[in-house]
Amino acid sequence: MKVPYSWLQDYVEINVSPKELGDKLTLTGSQLEELIIQGDTIDKVVTGKITKIEKHPDADKLSICQVDIGSETIQIVTAATNMKEQDVVPVALHGSTLADGTKIKKGKLRGIVSNGMFCSEEELGIAGDEPVHGLMILPTDTKLGVEIKELLKLNKAILDFEITSNRPDCLSMIGMARETAAAFRTTYKMPNLEYKTACSKKINDELKVEIKDELCNRYMARGVKNVKVQPSPGWMQERLLEAGIRPINNIVDITNFVMLEIGQPMHAYDKREIATNIIVVERAKNNEKFTTLDDAERELDDSMLCIKDSDKIIGLAGIMGGLNSEIKEDTAEVIFECANFDGTNIRVNSKKLNLRSEASSRFEKDIDPNLTQTAIDRACSLICELGAGEVMEGTIDIYNKKKEAATVVVDSKWINKFLGTHISKEEMKRCLDSVDLFTEIDGDNLVVTASTFRVDIAIREDIAEEVARIYGYDVIPTTIFSVSTGREPKYRKRLLDERVVLLATGSGLNQSISYSFVSPKVFDKINLPEDSELRNVVKIKNPLGEDYSVMRTSTLPSMMECLGRNYSRNNTYVRLFEMGKVYIPNEDSTKLPTEKNILTIGMYGECDYLDIKGVVENVVEGLGIFNAKYERESENVSYHPGKTAKITIGKTVAGTLGEAHLDVCENYGIDVPCFVAQLDLDVLYENANTDKKYKPLPKFPAVTRDIALLVEDLVLVQEIEETIKKAGGNLVEKIELFDIYKGKQIPDGKKSIAYAICYRDENKTLTDKEVNKVHDKILRSLEYKLGATLRD
Repeated sequence: MKVPYSWLQDYVEINVSPKELGDKLTLTGSQLEELIIQGDTIDKVVTGKITKIEKHPDADKLSICQVDIGSETIQIVTAATNMKEQDVVPVALHGSTLADGTKIKKGKLRGIVSNGMFCSEEELGIAGDEPVHGLMILPTDTKLGVEIKELLKLNKAILDFEITSNRPDCLSMIGMARETAAAFRTTYKMPNLEYKTACSKKINDELKVEIKDELCNRYMARGVKNVKVQPSPGWMQERLLEAGIRPINNIVDITNFVMLEIGQPMHAYDKREIATNIIVVERAKNNEKFTTLDDAERELDDSMLCIKDSDKIIGLAGIMGGLNSEIKEDTAEVIFECANFDGTNIRVNSKKLNLRSEASSRFEKDIDPNLTQTAIDRACSLICELGAGEVMEGTIDIYNKKKEAATVVVDSKWINKFLGTHISKEEMKRCLDSVDLFTEIDGDNLVVTASTFRVDIAIREDIAEEVARIYGYDVIPTTIFSVSTGREPKYRKRLLDERVVLLATGSGLNQSISYSFVSPKVFDKINLPEDSELRNVVKIKNPLGEDYSVMRTSTLPSMMECLGRNYSRNNTYVRLFEMGKVYIPNEDSTKLPTEKNILTIGMYGECDYLDIKGVVENVVEGLGIFNAKYERESENVSYHPGKTAKITIGKTVAGTLGEAHLDVCENYGIDVPCFVAQLDLDVLYENANTDKKYKPLPKFPAVTRDIALLVEDLVLVQEIEETIKKAGGNLVEKIELFDIYKGKQIPDGKKSIAYAICYRDENKTLTDKEVNKVHDKILRSLEYKLGATLRD
């Protein structure tokens, strides 16, 4: 929303700079996007009168013009065609600068000298959103040689605000005046709405309106006879140009002026084009054609609301009028339309037609239907003020479902508790009254009646927000809200479940779901020995069949079943996870079985042990568990004996991961390696730490040292890293493994492992002597505990 600073001053007294105004309104919720000083870049563009026009001898489309700029006569060569002799136009002289920063210099066009160029509204940056054709023609009595930015007052400030979709009332000068008055603790005034009916004829005798669709909430119409179509006065043209709208004529300019001022779009029809004297509001027919004011023919459908005169379409409701009913120079009678339409329908059809106008951008936000009365009164007042015609008696007003003001009752004590403030009831009332939320105090309660244009006011939190933003976010003290963790245990598992799902999907896995009841035969398929405790199961009394007769004690068969099904369907790349339960029978058969929550991960195709270990690490560390250890596991018969590990947290086993045994894969019809992990979620959740602790960025530099160690093949990387961390203490910030090598230069039975160790002290800059001391200690520990030696 472009808000000209000088126009805003018509409604509210402001004694601050435009920048201060923008900053203040930003604090109250109207975000200032840009402060524009119009014409700031324009230089050496003056007014000039065309005294003579000749055709260019070597170019049919060029004209040679002699131009009087007051101090001298210069020659301009132009391709423009809309000028004639004695016209006054803006002239960009040699060395001038246009609104977009373009520099103009004299030159030759087809051999003829041109000492500059003529300007249109576009070159001056005042064209608005509508296309411009031809030069800007100034009044004939304009003084010559005057700087154009002084003449058009282009050096004024314009504030461009971003208005949120829930505040359509701020898409108007009155709306922004209201916000300004509230921010500066002053008052604003409404424009003059009074008018006189100089014509004795009544509009209800000459025109009828029928609404045939509920998409039209309200329709008002008034007539104006003896219309005089002429240019608008300078002050109105100036206001429109500042707001980015090109002036056309006094009637059209009044509708645009009212839209910007009040926030209610209007339209004016040439009465001659309403041949049947009946206006019908109804939907278009499929494939019906209509030419809009921009001279584009558009194909409509039956979702689009139209304004018709019974025989033909004369306007697209809420979007744009028709070329057939536009105001012409000889228009003598005008019908003013001021209506309210369904916002969703306007938004959908505006997008469908690729036609977005100033009117549709307001209607699509569901503006207040009660604004129509104010807007049409203001339009009639301007007709009288400008002497543009005679307002007919009467008003056509069809308003079936009147919108009433909403009332919200809120406890002032709750507002203070919610905001962390100590604002008095009286101050709250002042804040709310200043933005037309009329408030009465009833004990500790505030009874707030919201004006119908405030579509965003519905609940007590809305009232608290209004108090906060008008009172001033910058003066509200900072408080720390109180948090109770009493409900956390109830929801902790659900929150952790959600986190595990996010961690798993973020690691590239797809979630699968399988039945909790399985066949007793699955234990053979995963190589379980006959005396395994996992074969002790809960049997179902009324099973669907033998394949679903027992409750599972392991989720491995279910995951292998899923992998096998995918493999049989030629899926070459599979990544799955399942969050399910296993059921362990109680020794006391009268008690329910113990239910354990298990996370099962399975994958095959372009992966190895390190891939599944990486996923497991993502899940475990994502739960805030950083003390988990991975130890070799060779006794689990369902897994490959040399490619399996168990996860322990302290002394508790939290799961198993590794490559499924080849026999198990074969039992499920899979000919490629499968990697599976089973994690006990109950153990993980018991050790999970969801608290987040943030530390500032380090102030002192780090020192990095590389070491290459020779160790026995059986030595685990985990053992090396634990030794480094323990010996290095708090100075070791990070350990990064970057190379493992076996080759001719390495003795048999050994491997070379290289690390980058990062040292840092949070309180000072480390010296080489201090780093060397810790580094040597690490090397001695590695040699003593693991038999490691530095590689030559």
